[in-house]
Amino acid sequence: MKDVRGLLVVVLTTLMGRVGGIEPSNGYCIGNQCFMVLHDSSDFATAQNQCTKQNSNLMTVRSSVSHDSLVILLGNSTGRYWIGLHRPTGCPSNDAALSGYEWVTKDTESDFYNWVNFNSSCSSPRCVSVALGEDFKWFQDACEGQAAGFLCEYSFQDPCKNLQVAVNETVVYSTPMGFEGEDLLSLPPGTIATKMPSETKYVCFIQQWRQAPWSCEIHEGGCEYKCAENPNSVPSCYCPTGQIVNPSNKVTCEMATEDPCLHLRCQYGCFKTGDSYVCICDHGYKLAPDGRSCVDFNDCKDERQCPGENFMCVNTPGGFQCVCMGGYKLINDLCVDVDECASAPCEHQCDNSPGSYNCSCYDGYKEDPDSPNKCKLHCGLEECDAVCDPNNVFECYCPEGYIADERGDRTFCVDMDECSFYHCDQGCENTFGGYECSCRRGYTLVDQFKCVKNEDWEDEHSSTAPNTITPTPFMPYPDPTSQPSGVTVGVLVGIIVCTVFLIVLVVFLAHHFLSGRGKMESAAALKASEGEAHGLHRVTGDMS
Repeated sequence: MKDVRGLLVVVLTTLMGRVGGIEPSNGYCIGNQCFMVLHDSSDFATAQNQCTKQNSNLMTVRSSVSHDSLVILLGNSTGRYWIGLHRPTGCPSNDAALSGYEWVTKDTESDFYNWVNFNSSCSSPRCVSVALGEDFKWFQDACEGQAAGFLCEYSFQDPCKNLQVAVNETVVYSTPMGFEGEDLLSLPPGTIATKMPSETKYVCFIQQWRQAPWSCEIHEGGCEYKCAENPNSVPSCYCPTGQIVNPSNKVTCEMATEDPCLHLRCQYGCFKTGDSYVCICDHGYKLAPDGRSCVDFNDCKDERQCPGENFMCVNTPGGFQCVCMGGYKLINDLCVDVDECASAPCEHQCDNSPGSYNCSCYDGYKEDPDSPNKCKLHCGLEECDAVCDPNNVFECYCPEGYIADERGDRTFCVDMDECSFYHCDQGCENTFGGYECSCRRGYTLVDQFKCVKNEDWEDEHSSTAPNTITPTPFMPYPDPTSQPSGVTVGVLVGIIVCTVFLIVLVVFLAHHFLSGRGKMESAAALKASEGEAHGLHRVTGDMS
C-alpha cells in the first residue's frame, strides 16, 4: 500500500504541472531529461510561461547530446523555435561565460556553444532561437518577436529503462508530459508502457515497471473500462455487461459467450474471486446490504483524514475534500487565520479572534438585535445626555423610547411613558426606552400587544376567577419609539400655557360684551318710566 501511494504522489505531481498547458506535438527522452516541441506562435516570455505549465522550462542546450536531440525534435519543422537562452541585462561580451547570456535556470553552465553571426552591440536582441535551416545555430532574436514555437525541458529522477520485448512485440510509451514514442531511451516515473499485440500495460515507478491493474486513482488502473478495489483493497478491472476482462492482460474487455456477472445485477461491476463472482463498487463507494447496490462511503468518518491543524473533512460523492475551517484560508498548504477585521465588518469596534471576530459598541450604545454587527443608542436610565452633532448643536438624537428636552444649552433624553398612549389591550408596564404588555389570566398575548381570550377559559374556570394580570415578555411597539420626538418638554408646556391664556381672554371679552349690552337696555327702560311719571304726552293739535 505504501508503494501504491508513492506511485500516486509521483504521477499526480507530474500531471498537476500540465494543467491548462498546451499538449506537445513531439518529444524525446534521454538520461534524466525529456525534451518537448510545442507548436504555438508566441514571444519568449509566453513560451517560458507555457513550459512552466508543463512543469518544465525552456530547453537548455548545454551539450552536443542536447544539440543532437534538436535534429530528432525539429527534423521536419520550419521556422524559428525559442530555447532557454537569453540576456536579461547588460551588454554581450565574448569574454564572459555564454557571451553575457544565461539560461532560464539562471546559470551559465554549458559545454556547448553554437552562435551564428554574434552581435556584441548593447542594443542587440536579447533572446535566442534556433531553426532547422541554420543547422540549429543560436540566433539572437528580439524577445518580443513571435517564433513558430518553442522547446521545453523536463528533468526527473529514478527513470525506468526500456521494457524487454519478444521478437514479435512492440512497446508504445506514453509519458506524463503528454507525448508518446517507441524509441525513448529513458522513461520518467509515471510513464505508461503498452505492449502490443497483447495490450498488456505497465507503469514506471522508481526504476521499476508495475503491471496493470495498479491503483485505480491513476488512469483507472490501466483498465480499458473501469477499475475498482475489492474488499482487500486490491485493484482489478471489470467490463460492461456482456463483456469480460481478458484473462491474459487483465485490462482489456472482450465479448463473453456467457456473462457470469449478468445474474448478479451489480450496480457498478463485478470481479472473480475463486470460482465465483461478486459485486464491487467504484472508489469511494461501498456495497449496500443487498450485495449489489453501491452507497457513498463517508470517508470523513475516518478521523485520520485531513489531519492538518484547522482543517476539516467534507464528504463528497465517492470521496472527500480537505478544506479550511471557517475563518481560515489555505496558504502554502496551511490553514491560516483570516483577519476579518481588515474588511471592517463592525460598525464600531472589531476584535479579531482565531477563526472568527467579535463586534462591540462604544459607550452609550448597545448591539442592535436585528444586526449584531451594528450599534444603536442606549440609555438604560430615566434620562441621559443626548448625542448631538458636533458641527450642529441643534441636531441631537435620543434612543428609541426617549424624547429630547432642551435645558439651557444642553439637551437631555427623557424616558417616554408609552403606557400613557394605551398601546396595550390590558396591562402595561413602562420600562426605560420601551414598555411591556401583559394580559389577565385566561388571555394570551398576540402580536406583542393584543390580548386574545382562550377558547377553553370559560369552560374550565368560573366567571368569578380572580381578575389578575399575568406579565408576558414584550418587544417594544414600534410606532411610539421608532423616532425621537421633535417636540421638547419646554415647547409642550409653552403650548399649554398659550392655550389656557387664549381661553381666559375669550371668556373675558364675552363677559365684557354682555355686560355693556345689559347697561344700555337698562338706561332706555329708565327713560321711558320717567316720562310716564310726569304725565308727558305727545299732543297733536289742529292749528286752524
